[in-house]
Amino acid sequence: MPQPNFDLYLITDRKLTHGRDLVWVLERALDGGVKAVQLREKNLSGKELFTLAERVTRLCQRYNTQLFINDRVDVALAVDAAGVHLGEASIPVPAARSLLGAHRSIGVSTHSLDGARRAEQEGADFVVFGPVYFTPSKADLGVPQGIKALQFIVENISLAVYAIGGIKADNALEAKSVGSRGVALISAIMSAEDPALAAKQIIALLTR
Repeated sequence: MPQPNFDLYLITDRKLTHGRDLVWVLERALDGGVKAVQLREKNLSGKELFTLAERVTRLCQRYNTQLFINDRVDVALAVDAAGVHLGEASIPVPAARSLLGAHRSIGVSTHSLDGARRAEQEGADFVVFGPVYFTPSKADLGVPQGIKALQFIVENISLAVYAIGGIKADNALEAKSVGSRGVALISAIMSAEDPALAAKQIIALLTR
């Protein structure tokens, strides 16, 4: 199975771009060195998501960046994405694997050790754990779990773990310091005035 080889996992949200075109913001982020993108655009029809995914695929191919499609295995296959990202309400990992084959990657969002272990047992390639710090987008998941909880997950599963939830330039290194493979984030780049600079700064921190 493919091991994740990226430090920063950028998750999209077209509602956080301050009215700028999502693909334009993504192109700036890729200019800044982003090598993995999860296209996570809720409330689009299948056709709208596919059309957007085609645009993002062309962009990612140009920059040699891996593209993951949130939840939609069919769209991931249709645009030949690197893989899918599944949540707790998505189709089970084994079902996704049987459709995607062994050469594509499956990431899974987890909020507990049980969830992370289940993802590992079912054959996921990496997990995203959080929320580690406070973030409005994850407020419905309850209080932030904190850095100790992240460390506990990292120490108790063998999969690569990415920290999510309130990740910014000033705390990305702390998340990495407890053994996580890297960080996943949305607004620190999507909402940044200069997405390329924001990406560059966080990647520099994670890889130094």
